[in-house]
Amino acid sequence: MSPDSRRVAAVRIIGNVALAAGLLVSVITLSSDSGTAEPHILAGLLVATGIGLRIEAAISSPRA
Repeated sequence: MSPDSRRVAAVRIIGNVALAAGLLVSVITLSSDSGTAEPHILAGLLVATGIGLRIEAAISSPRA
């Protein structure tokens, strides 16, 4: 496994974790019915970061 492949795999995993964390925060926030917007902003930032990392991994992945 080349160093580029390892980096892409690590970025992809971190992106997946950020996406999952963002979705989990949004589900918990919606179920607890809190009136503040901060958890929704955090969830949005986590999801946007996860999507960005997944796009970066897809663009920079070495072609077979």
